[in-house]
Amino acid sequence: MAGKNAKLRGKNKDNSRRAKKKVSILTSEKVEYIDYKDVELLRRFTSDRAKIRARRVTGNDSQQQAAIAMAIKNAREMALLPYASRVTQQRSGRGDRSERSQRADGPPPTPSAPPPGSEGAGDDEVSGEELVAAVETDEGGA
Repeated sequence: MAGKNAKLRGKNKDNSRRAKKKVSILTSEKVEYIDYKDVELLRRFTSDRAKIRARRVTGNDSQQQAAIAMAIKNAREMALLPYASRVTQQRSGRGDRSERSQRADGPPPTPSAPPPGSEGAGDDEVSGEELVAAVETDEGGA
């Protein structure tokens, strides 16, 4: 008999865990029609990241859950509710972050070598300083 009692106790333990069923907000407040414009009611059925809460969390039956989901989707389409509320977190402790801040604060890097393909082009090329001087004289004369 000790084996049977242990099995029964195990089952009762499991059943007692599942026996407590949540009562729906809709039934407790006697809401008959779910309107997509009632944003305060619909926000109670969404998480902090704007996800639709599950039936087991809210206590809705299947018809109520379907009506809530449809109303939330309509409210999102009408821009009354957000599709997603992203929660940003500050992350620290990354090694590459210091490299980025040094580079962003300082002056832009200067090239240390001439661009490829400029070697052996001949004397026909004009240097940058000569080009600037030529442009300034053209603008002054015009």
